Amino acid sequence: MEKPTARPRNPNFSSGPCTKRPGWAPEVLAGALLGRSHRAAEGKARLAELVDLSRTILDLPADYRLGIVPASVTGAVEMALWHLLGPRAVTVLAWESFGKGWATDVNGQLGLNAQVVEAPYGELPDLGAVDFDTDVIFTWNGTTSGVRVPNGDWIPDDRRGLTICDATSAAFAMELPWDKLDVVTYSWQKVLGGEAQHGVLILSPRAVERLESHTPSWPMPKLFRLTKGGKLNEGIFRGETINTPSMLCVEDALDGLRWAESIGGLRALIQRAGGNFGSVLRFVEDRDWIEFLAKDPATRSPTSICLSIAAPWFTALPEPEQRAAVRRITGMLEAEAVAYDIGGHRDAPPGLRVWGGATVDRLDLEALNPWLDWAYAHIAEDEGNKGR
Repeated sequence: MEKPTARPRNPNFSSGPCTKRPGWAPEVLAGALLGRSHRAAEGKARLAELVDLSRTILDLPADYRLGIVPASVTGAVEMALWHLLGPRAVTVLAWESFGKGWATDVNGQLGLNAQVVEAPYGELPDLGAVDFDTDVIFTWNGTTSGVRVPNGDWIPDDRRGLTICDATSAAFAMELPWDKLDVVTYSWQKVLGGEAQHGVLILSPRAVERLESHTPSWPMPKLFRLTKGGKLNEGIFRGETINTPSMLCVEDALDGLRWAESIGGLRALIQRAGGNFGSVLRFVEDRDWIEFLAKDPATRSPTSICLSIAAPWFTALPEPEQRAAVRRITGMLEAEAVAYDIGGHRDAPPGLRVWGGATVDRLDLEALNPWLDWAYAHIAEDEGNKGR
């Protein structure tokens, strides 16, 4: 197969940190408050603006809190787990690596003997069987599997337990039904294309009530402390962070949010992600050598798009050889500077993973598609010459 002539203008298709918004340049950070205290009036104002603009674009209910916390989405989830769990039994849903990680922390670190409901990569567990008398922990969108929950209809309004949702690759790209979610976490580095190490924690009134009525039995690290004297530390949700934030990252996150606002807000972000997914969908449907890892079309993620090689010669290989073949494909694409970092997650089945979030341009994905054909054709020919 001849090498394609058109190339993506931006070859950054990593699923995290994700590509910057279209038109981004370092100059947009010129106004960052470098060398200044985040506790100065200007620093507080910048952080408060970030909180307020995030709330506006997400269309967050007025009685939900949104705070900036340390250690990316991992820190945000851990803060919620360490503070809120204990009064009720716990259920963890795990259909990819991050859900399994939360299960390990809840059982291995907090010792809560949670029920872990698992499903293999590419599938969801039986959502209809979840016991909402328990506190339920789940990812909205499985970044390493490309599998998302289709909606929030499976979560009852009269639940007694809390819902704790890791939404890092869903926030700003998918509809999140706030009335169904008591804790939501995300990071700037996904759909907004921001820099890493900062997380966002969103709390419903029910979650705040739990925080103020429950005292955990384990010691609470300083970086996790959300309460003072038994009451919610409201300062965190006005931008008064627990530890020192990077004002450079804050400026970058503000730039991403202002861009989102300029193109039409949440609706436009969701539409861009949907258009990107549509480009990949058309490509996959027209070929027999590649398929989605997610079996059910209703559960396919439009952001972390995970793909499997379906050719018989590939599926007949032992897993180590499958991974080697994938590395050859991704290596060829990187060498041509047409796609960086699109190998599947190390814990997932061997395959490709292409980010389709809002900061990706659809035309770049369409330019990538023939390069996938080209790289695959070369690897398939080599395997055929081996007699496979």
